[in-house]
Amino acid sequence: MAVTSEPDPTGGRPVVPGRGALRPLGLGEVRLTGGFWAGRQEVNGTATLDHGRAWMDKLGWTGHFETTARGLTAEPGERRGREFTDSEVYKLMEAMAWEIGRTGDGDRAAELAELTALVAAAQDPDGYLNTAFGGRGQRPRYSDLAGGHELYCTGHLLQAAVAAARTAGRHGQDSLPGVARRAADHVCDAFGPHGIPAVCGHPEIEPALVELARVTGEQRYLDQAALFVRRRGHRSLPETRFGWSYFQDDVPVRRAEVLRGHAVRALYLSCGAVDLAVETGDDELLGAVAAQFARTLERRTYLTGGMGSRHTDEAFGEDFVLPADRAYSETCAGVATVMLAWRLLLATGEVGYADVIERVLYNVVATSIGDDGRSFFYANTLHQRERAEPAPADREQPQFAAGGRVPWFEVSCCLPNLARLLAGLGCYLATVDGDRVQLHQYADAVVRTRLDDGRAVGLRVRTDYPDGGTVAVRVTETTGGPWALALRVPAWAEGALLDGRPAAPGTAVVRRAFAVGDEVRLELPTSPRWTFPDPRIDGVRGCAAVERGPVVLCAESAGEDGADLDALTVDVSTPPQDTPDGVAVCGRFTAPADGGWPYRSTPAPPAGEAVDPIRLVAYHRWARRGPSTMRVWLPHT
Repeated sequence: MAVTSEPDPTGGRPVVPGRGALRPLGLGEVRLTGGFWAGRQEVNGTATLDHGRAWMDKLGWTGHFETTARGLTAEPGERRGREFTDSEVYKLMEAMAWEIGRTGDGDRAAELAELTALVAAAQDPDGYLNTAFGGRGQRPRYSDLAGGHELYCTGHLLQAAVAAARTAGRHGQDSLPGVARRAADHVCDAFGPHGIPAVCGHPEIEPALVELARVTGEQRYLDQAALFVRRRGHRSLPETRFGWSYFQDDVPVRRAEVLRGHAVRALYLSCGAVDLAVETGDDELLGAVAAQFARTLERRTYLTGGMGSRHTDEAFGEDFVLPADRAYSETCAGVATVMLAWRLLLATGEVGYADVIERVLYNVVATSIGDDGRSFFYANTLHQRERAEPAPADREQPQFAAGGRVPWFEVSCCLPNLARLLAGLGCYLATVDGDRVQLHQYADAVVRTRLDDGRAVGLRVRTDYPDGGTVAVRVTETTGGPWALALRVPAWAEGALLDGRPAAPGTAVVRRAFAVGDEVRLELPTSPRWTFPDPRIDGVRGCAAVERGPVVLCAESAGEDGADLDALTVDVSTPPQDTPDGVAVCGRFTAPADGGWPYRSTPAPPAGEAVDPIRLVAYHRWARRGPSTMRVWLPHT
């Protein structure tokens, strides 16, 4: 079936719900023009995409499609990379599509077309597409639903196709959307009501099917997504040493109370459930996921917004099990958290979800990627005790633990995940509802859109955020009559001012008949502040952290003669201070004696000399001068 409809007139959006409280804006309606995020978008487009492609070519991941198209396969055990490497290629293609939508880059469009042809040639006549299963000498199709990731890979193919469809249009069988429709039709045939009564061990196809249904209008894709969500949680997959929760197959989605098990799997499944609930009007399902996410934020989330505290299974721990030095906080989980919070924001209009997105963007996403766009963290610890060895530039790394950003990991799911989010980041800044424009994230940007009644509105946003708290919004276009501008006041921003008047955390609204040149000015207090943990978090009891605006800070020690941060204690009776050299706190370094049994019958006496001041840096800046030690949570006297 040929696909011939035109591109999304908004310029393309990752999520286009059929209903909800807010309407998202596309890449053609919001453009980042400078500052913190525009620079990172530029690096993503000029360095990260090429870096990812070069490594995927070097390791043979793109070559797998050519081999499959020729009817050949590597000998058993010789195929390079894990069974899910197809998904990394698809995520890279999705990132390219959003970058094309953002910039109109013709060279990138040609590259995407080249990869699309490679992928299309590897597809079987019945729509099945996977380079690790089903070929000569390979395991049969769907013979390992728990660990094979076949449907997971298909899900990322569908999401890449959705991005291509919305940014470049859809033309013919050999287009990426055409490939995706054949693959989705195959999935519906193979796993429909009369097909294989099972689910994939790694959720991902659920949100992808819903979004493809939104693009194509095909009801069967939505029905198949609903069937996968209903099947989940009935222990149909084999139990592992991590239990059924690892696969999100322990409890039906509607009955779960909190996100648990493998963090990325849990978050992707929740995205699919929200998408499904929105499209079907299932408010019970929407409410169930919202409640699970709320409890997860309250009890299972790090200060940075990172999720997942167990290394062995990349999973959530139990309530309040959030050790700083064992934080896994996978970068992919950060991307998935943004995806889920954005869907819930669009569905409900509740501003707290935008706060979550902000926290994750500045303290997980911005932390994960290197300044050059060619290295990254897989895990994001909050306490690095030892300096890591610099990673070789020409060799993939098998270990995921943090300590230094690495050019490539054996499992490099995180880099293309970051790339697709950063390429489409403009879509997460603003929304429209009726006659109101909402600004959720603050960056230098231009916005041009239409209200629901068709009136055109244009805005220019200027800000030094997050270093400073001034956000100036100038009206550049309006066609008359009153309308409203809504600005998010973050939960941490007590004392904010909107045009000189107090603005409580939540949403501050200005409604009037704006004229071109009118300006609204939001002042957010970005002085550094102490933050203290819930006492039930054993891992950081007796510690404090410092935040400045939306940014978490940390103590960092670089070089061979750097200070021992494990000996640092801080004085929380003195507020942290902004100085010309950064944020400073008062504290001391203790000097406990070594030797003998490390426990005693009386508390150790205070030791060490006061150090004034102790400089802190933004957490997202740590390890950028080279390997270092670091800690976010600081013991206090």
